[in-house]
Amino acid sequence: MRVETVTEYVSGDLIQAAARESRDLQAPNPFIYWCDLVASVSIGYGALAVLILSEPPLLKLGAGVVAVLALYRCISFIHELTHIKAGALPGFRIAWNLLIGVPLLLPSFLYEGVHSLHHAKTRYGTEEDPEYLPLAHMGPFSVPLFLLVSLLAPLALLLRFAILAPLSLVVPGLRKIVVAQASAMTISPTFKRKPPEGRDWIFWEAAASLWAITAITLAVTGVIAPSQWIVLLGVVSAVAFLNQLRTLVAHLWENDGGQMTITAQYLDSVNVPGGFLPELWAPVGLRYHALHHLLPGIPYHALPKAHRRLIAALPDGSEYHRANYAGLLRLTWRLMRAGWR
Repeated sequence: MRVETVTEYVSGDLIQAAARESRDLQAPNPFIYWCDLVASVSIGYGALAVLILSEPPLLKLGAGVVAVLALYRCISFIHELTHIKAGALPGFRIAWNLLIGVPLLLPSFLYEGVHSLHHAKTRYGTEEDPEYLPLAHMGPFSVPLFLLVSLLAPLALLLRFAILAPLSLVVPGLRKIVVAQASAMTISPTFKRKPPEGRDWIFWEAAASLWAITAITLAVTGVIAPSQWIVLLGVVSAVAFLNQLRTLVAHLWENDGGQMTITAQYLDSVNVPGGFLPELWAPVGLRYHALHHLLPGIPYHALPKAHRRLIAALPDGSEYHRANYAGLLRLTWRLMRAGWR
């Protein structure tokens, strides 16, 4: 098994430049975080209300697009929660869970304690990485299947929190299965999570479970009309699909399971810095995913500045420049061609 697939050279210049150019960019700005979250939540839920209550088709279509994009941006903050140091943004994690995590059945514990494993230098791209699959080596149907399975996300979340969570309290052995195999936002189907520590997980799981049971009860009793229920599920499915599409082009997925150097991990990841569209399908700093793997502690609002500094500091053709790509379609096509080969 080879050690890496992209390069065998660890660039000291790249690592040193990244550290040097980002020294003053480490602290998150609470004003930006709170304003962004509040605005995104307001727009997302407001557009969702218009989508459900309005009649004109064009208005419904526009509201649907806005709702999906805004709620997707809201959900993307879960990535920031895993990297923000404790105490840096007091109350932000609680607010996010109350506004987004519980209502959309994505409490932060599904990602916290899992995503950090993806950033472990000895785990990235290996079988121990919960967020990696060698999609470039998995055949022509891996990409379509990877995308289509995301459409089942709302049903899977309802099953997880409305049925499995309460049943796991009374059915012997089920709790271990739920914790290990249904309590993490992962890509690898073989990943098994360790039992939680503390009461925080239990609190947010109980809140999400109660909300899921309430939502199903409202639908069954007719308080929520079937058409409205379908709209809600459709919006969540669209958000999940968009996130899966963004995940598909976050990496090149070319590693075959061996350990990789830091530079190789960087070059297996993707930046899409140009234009306005990447900010819609890869919001909250996710368009700079390669840079994030190089500097995981940089808050999302500082990544554009760090990127500009590194572009200016390093010569054309450097490892840093090689991880920058033009857009979504080219990256998707590249991965599909690799699968066909």
